[in-house]
Amino acid sequence: FLQTGAAAAVLGGWSLNGVYSAYSGTPFTIGANGGTLNAPGNTQTADQIAPINYIGLKGPGQQYFDPNSFASPVGVRFGTTGRNRFRNPGVAGADLTLMRTFKFTERMDLAFRAEAYNFSNTPRFGGAGSNRDGANFGVITGAGGERQVRFGLRFGF
Repeated sequence: FLQTGAAAAVLGGWSLNGVYSAYSGTPFTIGANGGTLNAPGNTQTADQIAPINYIGLKGPGQQYFDPNSFASPVGVRFGTTGRNRFRNPGVAGADLTLMRTFKFTERMDLAFRAEAYNFSNTPRFGGAGSNRDGANFGVITGAGGERQVRFGLRFGF
């Protein structure tokens, strides 16, 4: 479409490219205060006392999972939760690029590019607090991933 004429000069020759990405959140370990562990260089894990309940609230200051599913270990032993058994919120988003090259002569052209990273402006939430004895246990404390738009021109000769 739009191969010749005035409409082709204005509306023709554009290309739109995109990439959609979706992936699960990073794994994390529920930790606890290691003071009673008496094993330097090791990290204490918490005891899991009930099935984990992902509340699923997302955003800074929101409770991501129920903290009552875990307790701090008592005595000189490691907790019962395994390493990296739990996952932070996942991420999904699209990046788009709009391009066109304007030809002036056989050897001279001007290339225009507009790029939008995280086009849908979907927030990317940080991980939940993972220390059973910490003030932010189970709470998401950060967010980022705002949309970024970039324009570019390249003159070729």
